[in-house]
Amino acid sequence: MAEASESGARPAPSTGPFLVVGLGNPGPDYLWTPHNAGFMAIDRIAQQEGVVVQNRRCRAVTATCRVAGRAVVLAKPETFMNLSGVAVAALVKEFEADPARDLLVIYDELDLTLGTLKIRERGSPAGHNGARSVTSALGSQEWLRLRIGVGPDLPPEAFAAGVRRPGREYLLSPMRKADLTVMDEVLDRVATATRRILEQGPAVAMNEFNRKDRDQGSGNRDQEDKPQPGS
Repeated sequence: MAEASESGARPAPSTGPFLVVGLGNPGPDYLWTPHNAGFMAIDRIAQQEGVVVQNRRCRAVTATCRVAGRAVVLAKPETFMNLSGVAVAALVKEFEADPARDLLVIYDELDLTLGTLKIRERGSPAGHNGARSVTSALGSQEWLRLRIGVGPDLPPEAFAAGVRRPGREYLLSPMRKADLTVMDEVLDRVATATRRILEQGPAVAMNEFNRKDRDQGSGNRDQEDKPQPGS
């Protein structure tokens, strides 16, 4: 889907809280897995804002802070990845939020290389079960998402030569120490990008952070409509 909105105006946000939801799987077994990049992002934002994500509501653990003068609800669904939409829809209803204006969902993306991120205002789930659940529960693809790359840095020729594409096992296995070091830096950028969205809007954030990652380059192609394994 075309990203014409990157240069267009976005409706003014409502006066209610802005919802920032990170997707992942609850429990210690999944804590440092690539599929929990969304949870890691919420924890990093909470740490920088001086809050703890521990209140339970709408089948999620949450925290509230203020960013750019606006109330922000940080949330990590406790429904497991495949039912993420249940919690997201409950949060949207609870806070009377407009998904197209008052919601940011953060999750992992296997088709983006580890160390990169990409912001989009709409689009297909591209095989990500958590994103598919959110779209189904909201009945719309019109919601802002920030995808964190978790794919290995391999050139397309490697797959052509027979290297197996990573899938479920990779996503649900603990990350290596070196990969966690890369992820640590990315999480700071995710937190900064989230603040930029709240301060200046998605178009400004996309122009800054999507371009930055394009300039850095990526071994994996970002195929928005190509199915990926997920959990």
